[in-house]
Amino acid sequence: MPEIHAQRREKLRARLESSGLSALLVSSPANRFYLSGFELHDPQCNESAGMLVIAANGEDWLLTDPRFEITAQKVWPEERLFIYRSPKMQQIRDFLGDLGHRPLGFEARAVSVELYSDLAEQVTLKPTRSMVEALRLVKDAQEIALLEASCRLNHEIFALVPELLRPGRTEREIAWDMEKLFRERGSEELAFPTIVGVDANAAQPHAVPNHTPVRENCLVLVDAGARLNQYCSDQTRTFWVGEHPPDIFQRTMDLVREAQDRAIAAIRPGLPVHQAYQLVQDFFRDHLVEKRFTHGLGHGIGLETHEGPSLSPNDKTILAPGMVVTVEPGLYSPDWGGIRWEYMVLVTEDGCRIL
Repeated sequence: MPEIHAQRREKLRARLESSGLSALLVSSPANRFYLSGFELHDPQCNESAGMLVIAANGEDWLLTDPRFEITAQKVWPEERLFIYRSPKMQQIRDFLGDLGHRPLGFEARAVSVELYSDLAEQVTLKPTRSMVEALRLVKDAQEIALLEASCRLNHEIFALVPELLRPGRTEREIAWDMEKLFRERGSEELAFPTIVGVDANAAQPHAVPNHTPVRENCLVLVDAGARLNQYCSDQTRTFWVGEHPPDIFQRTMDLVREAQDRAIAAIRPGLPVHQAYQLVQDFFRDHLVEKRFTHGLGHGIGLETHEGPSLSPNDKTILAPGMVVTVEPGLYSPDWGGIRWEYMVLVTEDGCRIL
């Protein structure tokens, strides 16, 4: 994908010029990968695989350490590669200072106070927000194909889930079985840790699987996603284990599914995302259950499981063709559990399409 990365960098250059910046220091792993194809993940939470300097004049640089030199040379011209060694921070400061970008934009959400303090000793820095994320909102054709493949794998795994929900098996065992299924069918990793919640545990939207067993006549909420060719999928289903679900389960499921149907029918280019959320909130309010809807309607998905836009009351993003979002209304009650149902949808020219 070298050509697509170069095209993305050109789009970022246009944003730099309109923002009055001569360059941007890119330290977010997902943004770094999006612009270069280099290392979607950092090795540890307190380590960095490297940074990019994207300059308005086209003189871009990839900064990394010797562990990643061979990998970097596969995706980046060697003459624009800076390899830092110990003491690495002094070398990075000197290098960025010598480039002479004043100010040098940086990603406010991805730079720690410590890193900012270290760099600011020699580099004039200016915080920026969503410079690259704004480009990532609309997926190109190749990204859409990769998201569809990841979602297809997710559907394949979810078709096998009912076989896993046997009485006596624990949430942890089910989550582990799903992870094995994802990996055996090609996923390089999970998009996020699998959520499995039995009965009252399902009232926690991000429940951590524990030793609670499935039993006859119980509900099980499962939320899982694959990372396939670096792109994520994310889907939730809620199952009833037993022959006859109680009225409260069926009524709640009907409300959740109708809310989802209404939202999907409304999603189209030009719709502010907060209006999609409000539509569902109003529907739940009409049925006196709005207090049991405790999270946003959904979120963008791509290189990260949660990325823009957020289908929430305060996001002002306007939907556009090529955006991919989840639609996942849910209703939760701590005394008996919760029900959530989630689809990924692609915004099209005249509406949307479930992936």
